[in-house]
Amino acid sequence: MSQKLKLGIIYGGRSGEHEVSLMSARSVLSVIDTAKYDVIEIGISRQGKWFVGDDLWFKLKDEDLSNLTPAYFLPIPQNPGIYTVRNGEMSLLSPLDIVFPVMHGSFSEDGALQGLFELADIAYVGAGVLGSAVCLDKGLFKNVMLANHIPILPFHVFNRMELEKDITACLQTAEAIADYPLYTKPANLGSSVGISKCKDRTDLLKGLMEASRYDRRILVEKGLQNPREIEVSVLGNENPSASVPGEVIPKDIFYTYAEKYINDTAELVTKTDLSPEMVATIQGLAVKAYTATDCAGMARVDFLIDRETMQVYLSEINTIPGFTKISMFPKLWEASGLSYPALIETLIELALERKVQRDRTEREFRR
Repeated sequence: MSQKLKLGIIYGGRSGEHEVSLMSARSVLSVIDTAKYDVIEIGISRQGKWFVGDDLWFKLKDEDLSNLTPAYFLPIPQNPGIYTVRNGEMSLLSPLDIVFPVMHGSFSEDGALQGLFELADIAYVGAGVLGSAVCLDKGLFKNVMLANHIPILPFHVFNRMELEKDITACLQTAEAIADYPLYTKPANLGSSVGISKCKDRTDLLKGLMEASRYDRRILVEKGLQNPREIEVSVLGNENPSASVPGEVIPKDIFYTYAEKYINDTAELVTKTDLSPEMVATIQGLAVKAYTATDCAGMARVDFLIDRETMQVYLSEINTIPGFTKISMFPKLWEASGLSYPALIETLIELALERKVQRDRTEREFRR
């Protein structure tokens, strides 16, 4: 029998989406084929410290780190793996063949973690440094969409210092984007953390302040009155494919964090009444945006449809979408004929395929 691949599952992290990462990781861990992979769980605390140990998931969830072993991932191409320190000496706890970062938001989905993996020359699931960074920053992402003639809603990006220097001028600039409602969002966060729907200037001021808590870059975007929220899952590297589209029907004013991960009140529909032409348009835009941002492995692409005009707007790409049992990314692939366990296996295969492509790149130039 061939030797099992050593698969590192990394979760937690310093992002505001720490809890979401834990929920996603639990679902992924429940379906990993342990007959094929040696799984090494690696948890990152809210403070950014890395740990291994028994009952890691539960202890990280309870923030009980006292009996866990501090761990280190060193960017050593010749021997990538997870290291620990014992008796004052650092030693290799386990080599790693591939890592699966089940993490969301800053310090994980933004290219920072992917850069570490690149330095270590190890295979990893999901987009690379470029795709991760571009897709997480909502402002930069929208500029790339504009350059590729992909329809988006009007927007403006502020930075925290602008708000602190002249909030009145920022409010005026934001109100010039479009009529209310407007949405305020941290540019580099997901899972609806820090997002506010603003119906007037008072809401706008509060929304800007709330978003600035979570990021130094703040996006203000035109809102639609009661839009349809459509999502598509994309899978692949150089030749990606799109799933059937699904629809989110929120019970709240928009698809909030609580609805996504706590209350489970939003309705997630995997069979929509969209026309075949509309489905083809949305799938085509999803793949086009995925390719334009150099995504790899996976992504969930979110759209808004104006109910009056039927105009489609691409909202964002999530390069490490939620993997909980109620998350849309796996649900859409299940609706497209790919089971949850098969999806995880496909993602690992795509990561290994991407590594083969990276290894073809020459790293030396000698005249």
